[in-house]
Amino acid sequence: EKISAAETTREELYDSIGKNARLNRTYLLLIFLSTVVVAIGLLKDNVAVVIGAMVIAPLLGPNLAMALGTALGDTDLMWKSFKTGLAGMSLALVLSIIIGFLWPMNVESQELLARTYVGLDSAVLALASGAAAVLSLTSGIPSVLVGVMVAVALLPPTATLGLMLGAGQTELAYGAAFLLAVNIVAVNLSAKLGFLIQGIKPRTWLEKQKAKQSMTSYIIIWVMTLATLLVVIYFHPDFIK
Repeated sequence: EKISAAETTREELYDSIGKNARLNRTYLLLIFLSTVVVAIGLLKDNVAVVIGAMVIAPLLGPNLAMALGTALGDTDLMWKSFKTGLAGMSLALVLSIIIGFLWPMNVESQELLARTYVGLDSAVLALASGAAAVLSLTSGIPSVLVGVMVAVALLPPTATLGLMLGAGQTELAYGAAFLLAVNIVAVNLSAKLGFLIQGIKPRTWLEKQKAKQSMTSYIIIWVMTLATLLVVIYFHPDFIK
């Protein structure tokens, strides 16, 4: 039986993305280092340092793996990628809180303040990052720069949230949390849409049924998240710029 290009790509994607979604010492160490670097860049208002941190932040793998797992109905891949992503984001948040508590806060840093509200540009960046990541992988294009885009959408808001919490800046922390939530939703939804457009889907009837079930759960989770964000927008319009 002849295997289509989409099916071949699917198998290759599963292998490559699955490897990058593993929770191991290297992943946690890269999260640790990138968080320290981005925190310093944010506090020092140094955009070059912030961008440098994005190069080593391994946040692309878990998010793509979750979207791919949903597209294929692979609950094991979804659960593994969720645990990896949650562990990485939790480590980044806790470490940022500690740094924010110990390091003098620079409330005039534009790099920090830019991550305390949601702008149209940030939402578009997150949407474009998720879609571009899928397109680059399915097209065989190197995904290093796309990984930087995804990291920009996720790590700086996480670090800003932690820094603000550590410094006791609760109001600014709310804005950073809202931005982070919007970006997480945007990256994951656009990545899932990207896989659908690229034709990455199960082959057999049983696999398609599993994918349909996982898709239902996936949609429910993100719809609930979006509903929560809309409530926040309603009560805190000052978070939007």
